Amino acid sequence: MEKPGTVKLINNLRVHRFHNGEMTQAGLAEAVGVSRQTIIAIEKGKFNPSVLLAMKIAKEFRCRIEDIFKLVTEEGEDE
Repeated sequence: MEKPGTVKLINNLRVHRFHNGEMTQAGLAEAVGVSRQTIIAIEKGKFNPSVLLAMKIAKEFRCRIEDIFKLVTEEGEDE
C-alpha cells in the first residue's frame, strides 16, 4: 500500500497518439525502438519509461516531456 502523498507518474500518451494521425501503439513503438507491449504498459501506468525513452516519445510528438508525462500526488495534485 502506498503512503499518503506518494508521487505517481501519469501520462496522456494515448491522447497524443490520437492527435498525431491516430498513430497506433505499434507505430509509436517502432518509431521509438521498443515493443508494442512497452507502449501498452506505459499507457496503463504499469511501467515508467526511462528518461531516454520519454525523450524519444516527446521528440516523436514534437512536444515537451511534461506535455505527455506528469507527476501527481496520491490526492491528484500536480507536483
